[in-house]
Amino acid sequence: MNFTRGYTAYLLILGVILFDQVLKIYIKTNIPYGAGFDMLGLSWARIHFVENEGMAFGLSFGGVTGKYILSIFRIVMVGFLIYILKTLVDSREKLGLVLSFSLIVAGAIGNIIDSLFYGLIFSESYHYGGLAEFVPFGTGYAPILQGRVVDMLYFPIVDTVLPIWVPVWGGESFEFFRPVFNIADSAISIGVFFIIVFYRHFFLGSGKETPKTT
Repeated sequence: MNFTRGYTAYLLILGVILFDQVLKIYIKTNIPYGAGFDMLGLSWARIHFVENEGMAFGLSFGGVTGKYILSIFRIVMVGFLIYILKTLVDSREKLGLVLSFSLIVAGAIGNIIDSLFYGLIFSESYHYGGLAEFVPFGTGYAPILQGRVVDMLYFPIVDTVLPIWVPVWGGESFEFFRPVFNIADSAISIGVFFIIVFYRHFFLGSGKETPKTT
């Protein structure tokens, strides 16, 4: 049972990382920065290439020093999450909890890869400029841990101008959902969602779940 649980978790992690990285590399090398296209002809579901300094959903933190701190912190956290995941597998916790943690681990690793290596292996992506290209290792646009995370999933489900009678914000543009994100961000969000909704009692001191199932 433990082998099955662990094997499934590691396959999920590998699959998410591969999907995330293949899509990021394709976007970065085939779409100019700031450009994109509608998915399935839907104006509210777009591929839109942007980059951020490493936090989820396009957020940034504290310049170069903040970037180093953030990257190192995330590497340490991934190590901690992998330890928790191994503990869950060894203790035969429910497969759903194990897979939820696996999604979080996979998403975190996916974005760390960008920060670690993209600055070393890619040329700069310019706003509506030329496409990024692979370059000899170490000659890219940034040193190690300073690479930017590639984002491309954009869902402006509501994009309108608020009526003039709305207090304070009347007449201003309103957009929901504004952040641009990636597969890794999605994996983290889904994993956290499932843990909060279905497995929060595991972290609230209620002990192990029984019976254990696959």
